[in-house]
Amino acid sequence: MNLAQLHYTSAPLGPDGSGLRFTAVSAAVPASLLGEVEQLIGYEPPADAPPRPSGSERASSPETFSYSRLSDGSGLLARTVHTGADHSGRRGTFHGHAVYLPTGASLPGGALPITAWGSPQWAARTPEGGVPEPLEALTASGRLNRDGLVAFAGSRAPWLARFFADLRRLSEDESAPRIILVERDSADVARWIAVACAALPRDFGHRLTFTTYAPRPELSRQQIIGVRPEDGREPAGHGHRYRVYDVAGRRTGEPVSDAWAEVAAGIWLGGAPELFKEADALPGGPFAPGALAVAALCAGLDLGTTGRTEAADWARHHPEALGDERLHRLLAALCVPDGGRSDAEKAALTGLFTCLDGRVPTAVSTPLAALVLAEAVRAPVAGPGLEALRPDALTEEVRLRLAGELAADLRVGVSDVSDTELGIARPLELLRIADLLGVDCADLLPKVAHGLAHALLADPEATHTPAVRLALDEHFALRTALLGELDTLAAGDPLAAARLLALVPLRFAESKALPHLRMCAEAPRLTAGGGDRATVLNAVLRSGGVSVFADPLVLRTAVGLVWEGGTPTAHEARLMLGEIGSDAHRAAGTSATLLKAALEGPADDADVPDLAHDLLRCFAEVLTPRDRASLLLLEFARDLRSRHAEPGWAERALSLRATAEPVEPTVLEHAFGALADRVLSEDAPDGELYALIHSEDPGLVAAYGRAARSERVQDRLRAEPSYVAECFTAWSSHPQAGGAWQETRTALLDSVLRPVVRELPAADIASVERCLERTSVRWADEFRAWSRPGAFGRLGRRLAGRRRKGTSEGQ
Repeated sequence: MNLAQLHYTSAPLGPDGSGLRFTAVSAAVPASLLGEVEQLIGYEPPADAPPRPSGSERASSPETFSYSRLSDGSGLLARTVHTGADHSGRRGTFHGHAVYLPTGASLPGGALPITAWGSPQWAARTPEGGVPEPLEALTASGRLNRDGLVAFAGSRAPWLARFFADLRRLSEDESAPRIILVERDSADVARWIAVACAALPRDFGHRLTFTTYAPRPELSRQQIIGVRPEDGREPAGHGHRYRVYDVAGRRTGEPVSDAWAEVAAGIWLGGAPELFKEADALPGGPFAPGALAVAALCAGLDLGTTGRTEAADWARHHPEALGDERLHRLLAALCVPDGGRSDAEKAALTGLFTCLDGRVPTAVSTPLAALVLAEAVRAPVAGPGLEALRPDALTEEVRLRLAGELAADLRVGVSDVSDTELGIARPLELLRIADLLGVDCADLLPKVAHGLAHALLADPEATHTPAVRLALDEHFALRTALLGELDTLAAGDPLAAARLLALVPLRFAESKALPHLRMCAEAPRLTAGGGDRATVLNAVLRSGGVSVFADPLVLRTAVGLVWEGGTPTAHEARLMLGEIGSDAHRAAGTSATLLKAALEGPADDADVPDLAHDLLRCFAEVLTPRDRASLLLLEFARDLRSRHAEPGWAERALSLRATAEPVEPTVLEHAFGALADRVLSEDAPDGELYALIHSEDPGLVAAYGRAARSERVQDRLRAEPSYVAECFTAWSSHPQAGGAWQETRTALLDSVLRPVVRELPAADIASVERCLERTSVRWADEFRAWSRPGAFGRLGRRLAGRRRKGTSEGQ
């Protein structure tokens, strides 16, 4: 193979002119590219370069060694050196010698461009006759030898990882910032590039463009640009396009978080660059930090937690790529004692163990199992689960050793269940490890069960994780303790327990008495069909298998399940009280539920006063004064409706209300409504209406107004002229009473009595007037005046005048 070449330098006057020009070009070089090549092959000597340098001075001048991509995709590998003044005395003359590589071509043998640095085939003068001499290869000079590069990488350790991180970005993204290397010697820039190309996947190394010397970096097109310290400024206005490594100024920059870069730096600093080629043969793709870390760890390099994490994670995903020998070496490296393991490393080690457990001999995986167990126990918080860990994953010797080392930590961790909602997974994980190692934690199970029970009731779905299921499946004693704890808690919150059992299948042993849990499990099925809830209550109680007299709390649980935290009707409450008896309700605390059924029962529920009577009879000794007064109000309503109430109704109602304050509105509706109905009835004793009116109680007067508007009263008004006369007299009287009565009676005259009177036949009107005349001629006259169209306003004014007169006389 004959490489196409170009020579470019200052030439004397000739047919092609004088000055800088191409002095020898191979025929294979396209003429269309020469203008582009000319921009890449030029040279600007340092400002302090002597005008006529000696041989040693020329040798110390920076050498531009570059590899560039041309616009057609071909490559140009060039070396340009300072030659001093030319034949005309011009300072800064140089000679450029370049090799043209067509698109897709590389140096003979697939050599990387950087290997040609210092090659003896580079020429410093134009060949005689202006024709390039045949060139089959650019042999390596040996100046970039392995030991020299290892030493160089060590001297650049503070910058190495960050350099590799930027190099990877540059290789993967052409728009990534380019790299500027500030070095006093361009040879050191060449060493940087050699270090970079050794680490890069080979295809990326072939594509990397670079120049070892560029006094104006902003004009350079290459990805890596070497500059001298005096030229090492960041290009003005283009800082985001460059990453500057000022080695000469000892500026190291910020740390990196690129795993591949960290591992690559560790390999160079470990003096083993041959590992890059070994890693290339492993699966994972370019820039896979795991493959690189595996190669390094198997070679005995210490990569720290980042490298171990990547290696463990890679090995978990590519176990088939690890032979027996390499696997042994990798596990030995991963298990070296180190107190600086990160959480990510512990997770990766656990994942690797899970992958290998059962697939390799126990003797091989035991060191990793021991490490994973020890780290899991000593971690301050819950780590990755070990659900797949088998009892025979450890040799007996290792199991006994770990039991002795970890027993104290295990017992402390198992008992740490203070944060029951978030931290229950941790004690269960440690309990499983304790069982595997044979560490006795039986005395701690009640505390663990208590925490687990509370967490399950609070959030069943979030708590019942695979780890929890595994612990309950494997640990009979824990499951037994948990069921007992849940049964106790179900008595306090049966709805939460029923919700838990609907979501989480918990098996009950037939021999265990778990009445509350059994009822919580059966209640949804028994209540689904609706029907009589008192009958359903008995069915739920039977499902618990325990009598309410043996364990009264089962009654409270059953009531909570059947009524789902609500209140029974008064009828249901009476049935419960009658069938079960007061003693069981008193012991279970469900007497409060019965009391609530009475005090909050609707005003139209006729069973409420009867329930109140029953409660006063059964629970008199445990009622508070307020509750007793409220029930007495309801019982008073019962007596009013049954015609058994003694006279003095208003006084008694208001007296009981004062003791019952704050009294439930429905209780007042029952009592005041019954009182008003009785006052409006045909057999109301004399003086009760007067007492109601002059109580001046707004609530009582309002209840009278509501009762007077009922259909019962209106039907009686239409049917009984005498009742019309009675109501007219009552609703037109007592002008001296308070404002509540004045407002109510006025509204009743206008909206209740007047519409009825207007519809009465003349004979009934005459009957009303005769009834009023028997009482007083004045009332008959007032009725006639009131019943005439438009007369109500005049009558109202007259009644108001009577009220003012009565008030004045009273004063």
